[in-house]
Amino acid sequence: MSDTTDPATRPSGDPRATSTSHRAASPIIPPGIQPALLTAVLAALFAVTAPHGQWALLGPVVVLQAVTAAGWFRLNGMWPARQGILLAFAAGLAADVALLSTSREHGITAMVGTLGVWFLLVVLLQLRHRGGGDERLDALTATAASTLLTVVAAGHLAAVEFSSTAVVVAATAVAVAAVARGLVTAAFVAPALAFVLATAAGAGAAQPADLELWKGAALGAAAGACALAGLRVASYDFPSRFVHFTAGVALPLTAAAPAVYPLARVLL
Repeated sequence: MSDTTDPATRPSGDPRATSTSHRAASPIIPPGIQPALLTAVLAALFAVTAPHGQWALLGPVVVLQAVTAAGWFRLNGMWPARQGILLAFAAGLAADVALLSTSREHGITAMVGTLGVWFLLVVLLQLRHRGGGDERLDALTATAASTLLTVVAAGHLAAVEFSSTAVVVAATAVAVAAVARGLVTAAFVAPALAFVLATAAGAGAAQPADLELWKGAALGAAAGACALAGLRVASYDFPSRFVHFTAGVALPLTAAAPAVYPLARVLL
């Protein structure tokens, strides 16, 4: 017998709750304090390992990429999607290898080259998809976006070659922004407060490294804003612990990578 239940009324953990109506009706529910604490732990690993170079930072970056790949698919209502998750995660690993194998001046080239190859693989994979047109488009979009995000997360590895201090400051700001956003529930107050605290945390983290106060504050503000944007994206779902404990944990740090890399080159 076919299931005629309205997709918008299905539990969030139900893999069948993947239609457009499910996503259109999805409210904004912040991940909360527990995922924020996990983000803070992962950010602390970034801050501890970054001063020791790319190889030391590689482990936390790989964890971030794995959680990002899995979380993005579930956030888009696609589960299970093992093939797409593995493809996106492999793109992140390929970007890591490319960055470790090239000089720091060619970091962007290595990441863009990885994206080019993997986007071709994503398109080829979708040629084997036997679903309808809308389903194929959704799968293509989710896989391409997940691939992009996992490769972007490798930007932390590229940034540490220019300045480990930048990665430490940004990780500190992301942790503070995530925890502040998880603790404060007032819709209008929480983002502003989290942003201010992230900026202050960036300035504070810059002091032990003898970095100018305004540079630390700029890094903190940029990383904090990106972290809040990542948390906002991770909030677009029905109450799903899987989404909150994957996308809600990873996206703040992943979203900060595009800001950390250019600022590490310009400011430090």
